Amino acid sequence: MDSLTQAALGAAVGGAVLGPRLGWRGFAWGAALGTLPDLDSLVPMGGPVADFTYHRGYSHALAVVSVAAPLLAWPLQRLHRHRGAGLRRWLAAVWLVLVTHVLLDACTIYGTQLLLPFSDYPVGLGAIFIIDPAYTLPLVAGVVAALALGRRHPGRARRCNAAGLALATAYLAWTDRGAAVGGAARADAAIERAGLPVERVLATPTAFNSLLWRIVAVGRDAHWEGFHALGTGREVRLTRYPRAPALLDGIRERWAVTRLQAFTKGFYTVEERAGAVVITDLRMGQAGYYAFAFVVGERRDGRTAAVPVRRFEHGRPPLDVVVRELAACARGEATRVLTC
Repeated sequence: MDSLTQAALGAAVGGAVLGPRLGWRGFAWGAALGTLPDLDSLVPMGGPVADFTYHRGYSHALAVVSVAAPLLAWPLQRLHRHRGAGLRRWLAAVWLVLVTHVLLDACTIYGTQLLLPFSDYPVGLGAIFIIDPAYTLPLVAGVVAALALGRRHPGRARRCNAAGLALATAYLAWTDRGAAVGGAARADAAIERAGLPVERVLATPTAFNSLLWRIVAVGRDAHWEGFHALGTGREVRLTRYPRAPALLDGIRERWAVTRLQAFTKGFYTVEERAGAVVITDLRMGQAGYYAFAFVVGERRDGRTAAVPVRRFEHGRPPLDVVVRELAACARGEATRVLTC
């Protein structure tokens, strides 16, 4: 999730555990610790594919944050020992802030390597978009209300913070179970009707909401994309896009290629762009506008040769265009940016 959401979640959790003893300081430390795992994005990993696939790595592993929790809790407890919060309370607060951070990230589609060092499998449920105001705003409102009430009404402050956490958690549970299952069911029905030769399918929310879901189906020589608006009852219309995995012949064993294939869980496409062989992650973005793509080879005399890997920019439409087009897509209308 985005940094604001993680800070709000950390503040809410820190305030819930430490607030009765530390007041606003518990919220502040929770917010700071809530953004700590994402500092790994500032560390160069050795190249564009490594930077992409090792983000949310060890800093987001359950075993690592569990070991880090007491190392962080002890000096913080010593710093605030006159406030009356014992080491156990601090340990609980730090561990909960860090664990909720990595578990929330695992609910997005990106991929969070929760099981390191035992497995580098990127857990990405795709139940919520990386920025979703419906999840973030209850957290922010609860924290702001709790800080405003402060010492004058400590009971009401705790209830406001708890209410914000409860609403956000209920919304996440709804997207994870109800909305996700509905999107997947519509996708399966559309694929079965069309008789498409697909190997894997995903359903994930579009930008900033959980009402319009994007469907991606991948086959050997093509992938299909469509959109499902919850509650409309309309059939999902899938559009075909060519895919050319044969372009990888000659470079299939390169680390960047195998790493991208594994990290995307097979939800990638291969195409030639002005002589460059490009692998694009299909999970984030939409047709024509993808967040992550990499040049992994170059066509020479009908063959693919290895080149230094670099990022490829598909380009992104302005935010107002995305919002307008998504709204049109939800209504079933033809759009310029999206195929729905």
